Amino acid sequence: MGEMLLGQLKEEMPLVIIRPTIITSTYKEPFPGWVEGIRTIDSLAVGYGKGIITCFLGNPKGIIDVWRWQPHSNDNSGNDNIYHVGSSISNPVEVTWLQDYALTYFTRNPWINKDGKPVIVGKVNVLSSMDSFRSYMTIRYILPLKALQILNILCCQYFQNTYLEMCRKIKFVMRLIDLYRPYLFFKGLYDDINLVKLRSAANECGIETIFYFDPKMVNWEDYFMNAHIPGVVKYGFKQHKA
Repeated sequence: MGEMLLGQLKEEMPLVIIRPTIITSTYKEPFPGWVEGIRTIDSLAVGYGKGIITCFLGNPKGIIDVWRWQPHSNDNSGNDNIYHVGSSISNPVEVTWLQDYALTYFTRNPWINKDGKPVIVGKVNVLSSMDSFRSYMTIRYILPLKALQILNILCCQYFQNTYLEMCRKIKFVMRLIDLYRPYLFFKGLYDDINLVKLRSAANECGIETIFYFDPKMVNWEDYFMNAHIPGVVKYGFKQHKA
């Protein structure tokens, strides 16, 4: 709707529409890994690294369309142009890769919790349907939480802190599921042909390396292991209170 409004009201003004997919952290110097706040997959990294997320909902064989943040050039030809800036066609990222990257990183660099103890992480159990996820959560977490609630009452709130901590973890995971449910089984791929043409034009002008927006050039393992996840830990973990 916003794009349609811009198209109708722009008159003679050149208009370029950039549609990024999941925007992650900065890629290159002077500040690789920088993120502004916690959003999209950053929330999953925080929850996993802090030991909150041990299971999640989604397609284990799915593709996640991500794009590391870097400036993009604009077009001043006067034509309306729409650029899908993503990686799902040119350099797709598989869900299982992200699981492996996170497991490897936080095993080597565990988060130290408020008690001064390292958080031990394991492989996330990814459930492929909402029914299986609800069943898993009920058996593994919600029923034990109900039992702990009763025990806490009988013991005059002796287990109150443990009970509240479990409540926070469950609510955090369920909040993420509600937020990301429309995208967890999304199978679409975004056509980036206009971006390819723009990159070709930038290359002819000798400026492609300035903007550096070729997804094929990104080594995702190196990026996530050495830039993005360390950046989320550095800039995002302290903001998260769950």
